[in-house]
Amino acid sequence: MGEDTYRRPSWDEYFLGLMDEVGKRATCDRGRSGCIVVRDKQIVCTGYVGSPPGFPHCDEGGHLMKKVVEEDGTSRMHCVRTIHAEQNAICQAAKHGISLKGGTLYCKMEPCRVCAMLIISVGITKVIAKKKYHAAQDTRDMFQQARVELVVVEDEVEQYSGQ
Repeated sequence: MGEDTYRRPSWDEYFLGLMDEVGKRATCDRGRSGCIVVRDKQIVCTGYVGSPPGFPHCDEGGHLMKKVVEEDGTSRMHCVRTIHAEQNAICQAAKHGISLKGGTLYCKMEPCRVCAMLIISVGITKVIAKKKYHAAQDTRDMFQQARVELVVVEDEVEQYSGQ
């Protein structure tokens, strides 16, 4: 086998590639995140970062930044104009009556705390994130307690503007 021999992607590589493609529809340049939920190697729903229908998008109206202050006093800015990709995927499934129980969720970075709670609540049992999220310790702890398997493919923190 030569260097030009084609290597078929694994299922995880395939779904992460599709997740990246879904993220191209995102309307907030602070993440351009996508999400796919899969059950039995079949995509059951997708989502990307964007405002609710009928509301302005970050790409159109700018970011809606809010200051978040942590218990240790550190602060960071967070855009609250959009719904996270994971939330949009879960909403899409709910809108169409699709159960996510036992599913695997593919996302750009480890989910935030709110997304983690939703993921646990709908019965998703595995999360595969492309990269780490700078504020994911609560998520890691909750997933461990809820027995949601978390796999982070690349050992680096996702970087985005205004982090």
